Amino acid sequence: MIIRSASYVTSSAKFTQLPPPDLPEYAFIGRSNVGKSSLINMLVSRKGLAKISGSPGKTHTINHFLINESWYLVDLPGYGYARVSQKMRAEWDRLIKAYITLRESLISLFVLIDARHEPMLSDLAFMERLALSGVPFARVFTKTDKVGPREAEKNKILHDRKMLETWESLPPTFFTSATKGTGRDELLDYIKETMIFYKREK
Repeated sequence: MIIRSASYVTSSAKFTQLPPPDLPEYAFIGRSNVGKSSLINMLVSRKGLAKISGSPGKTHTINHFLINESWYLVDLPGYGYARVSQKMRAEWDRLIKAYITLRESLISLFVLIDARHEPMLSDLAFMERLALSGVPFARVFTKTDKVGPREAEKNKILHDRKMLETWESLPPTFFTSATKGTGRDELLDYIKETMIFYKREK
């Protein structure tokens, strides 16, 4: 897939504020500081489209970006550690849950995982919730340039083993680096291939 255009559309603090579900959507989520904004900017080749912050937990809303005038890339608030109040985290959790379980135009959720770390309970628990809710998702290991291909593969294998203790099969998986552009073509090809699952509401 060639990215010809990418533009910011809107930010939603409530489920009722989301734009009409009239285009297929691909959403990105992960623990705070997993490199989500950097990955989104790399994917669409637009530096600064998604705001990058040195402080974790800066995405407070559901942010929609229109890609090629034909589909939405959606930036979701992170889960896990963030320097916000318990009330704010609870509001994010409710917003995220409503989006991933009720949004009929969501084709796939990309769960970002820091390739530098061994399996973390928050990532595993979040993916378990997705599976139980029947939400299609893929794993995206980020920051592979920080550890190198061997270490990234080793940590992926550790994730696989941990998940296969209770899972029958594993979700689609990608290795990425926002710095080197690793995984860009693979992610865009996956989006193009799965877009056929979107059915426009009559």
